[in-house]
Amino acid sequence: MEQRDQIIKLLKEKSVMKQDVYRNTQNVFDMFGDLIKEISHDLQKEIGGVDNRVTVNFTMKTDHEIELKVAGDVLVFYMHTNVFEFDKSHPMYKTSYIKNNEYNSYSGIIYIYNFLSDSFKYNRLADLGYLIGRIFINREKKFFMEAKPPIGYKYSTFSPEPLHKDTLKEILYDLIIYAVSFDLFTPPFEVVKEISVNEIVERVNSDSLRTGKRLGYRLSAEKEDDDFSL
Repeated sequence: MEQRDQIIKLLKEKSVMKQDVYRNTQNVFDMFGDLIKEISHDLQKEIGGVDNRVTVNFTMKTDHEIELKVAGDVLVFYMHTNVFEFDKSHPMYKTSYIKNNEYNSYSGIIYIYNFLSDSFKYNRLADLGYLIGRIFINREKKFFMEAKPPIGYKYSTFSPEPLHKDTLKEILYDLIIYAVSFDLFTPPFEVVKEISVNEIVERVNSDSLRTGKRLGYRLSAEKEDDDFSL
């Protein structure tokens, strides 16, 4: 009976907590969807009368994936459907918020990737996309974010209050500004100086020259040898 009681306790506490985390993460992702729709319409209305070559639009791919195209960039928002716990060596375990209740550390994650819009337009499947941020949401709907500065600095620890729409809108604006402001670098000459006839024929036929922004950074909680490209 002792083992049965232990199982029931885990189901009542841990499993219920994970369901709360999932619900909150889905709720935040749905808010992202509403804001992306609102902002894309606003930006397109503003820029459409200036130059119709510059477009802003979005696609709801699934319940857990949204694509936002802003001029030459695409931001992909992806919600993982599982709940994660931090490794005990993670800096979050040094905070009083986690020490007071370890269940506060369990989080859902929303990833934000940056791609070149031409990668999708010309079906360049070898092109790289980069993780530019990820948002962690816990059972109390509090959050923190790992991202390129200055975005990451602003949300580096769990928020004192639940994540609300105004904060999420500010995050979305920051992500758009970062993606559009960061430019594509010319690859080093030594890297691209040789090419076979077969390669050039394939590239002409499929426009498949591998392309991607070189961000040159790692998010704080990741190891140096991690590869954030998709």
